[in-house]
Amino acid sequence: MIKVGIIGLGAIGQRLIPLFLNHPEIKIVAICDTLNERLHEIANQLETVHTFTNHKEMLSDSELDLVYVTVPPKYHHTVVSDVIDKGINVLCEKPLANSIEEALSLYHQAKEKGILHAMNFPLNYNAGSKTFAALIKDGYVGKLRRIELKMHFPNWPRPWQQNEWIATKEQGGYVLEVGVHYIQQIQKIFGDMKVIHKNIQYPEDPKASEIGIIANLELSDKTPILINGLSQIAGIEEIKFTAYGTEGTLSLVNWADVEGAKIGDPIQKIETDDSLKDSLINNVVKALKGEEAIIIDFAKGYEAQVVLEALRG
Repeated sequence: MIKVGIIGLGAIGQRLIPLFLNHPEIKIVAICDTLNERLHEIANQLETVHTFTNHKEMLSDSELDLVYVTVPPKYHHTVVSDVIDKGINVLCEKPLANSIEEALSLYHQAKEKGILHAMNFPLNYNAGSKTFAALIKDGYVGKLRRIELKMHFPNWPRPWQQNEWIATKEQGGYVLEVGVHYIQQIQKIFGDMKVIHKNIQYPEDPKASEIGIIANLELSDKTPILINGLSQIAGIEEIKFTAYGTEGTLSLVNWADVEGAKIGDPIQKIETDDSLKDSLINNVVKALKGEEAIIIDFAKGYEAQVVLEALRG
């Protein structure tokens, strides 16, 4: 049985708990959060779990095979470093850290320790995004002409996402929270990229995160990438990741839906290939058992962080 500890029980941290619980080879044995009320609320949903308000105490007092770290980004470096120091395998929320230097440090620490270091980038496992990637690989759009990422939010933070940090310039904003998922996907599907120019709009509050971004990037072969982000606007939330090519257009819409068409035809929904659906937790378990697995490690997390910080900086 793989013994798991969780540090951080916010909205994202809670999202993986059912996936851990449903895996027959995993047992959550310890949880940690600085908020007592939240800690005990989650503990009541679990069986015989030990609770901690201090992550160092959890790491010292618990026998753990894997720790899932889902604290706010500015604490990633400190908390993950403490996990690595104990020689415990680690699954970290995105982004890897809150700066390029911190991300590189975590990668080097984990590599030197020889532990499993994985990140939660769910687009690598859902049927929609994997269908998108498979169609690109099969040449659906032909020769790539342009990539676009549209991120429009009526409100940021979103109603379900209220906390003290996600609306801050320091460690929040949708470029960090949402954009980094697609940065990682572009790197995985299309290769290296770099930021050429960016224009970021901020509200009057100097501590608040961005309300608008237009950014021009390019792949190593000079294929252009456009990022178009807006918040505090009319309409509904839309996240649209699109590849334009010489033979067609293909989009991943709102994380899971695929649409596209060949040139001359109207855009229409494309059925996802559900046989491609995978699971982060299944792959982490496979990796811990020494089996072949799809793992986005800290090296890939660092590569995404480099582009993320170029956009945020």
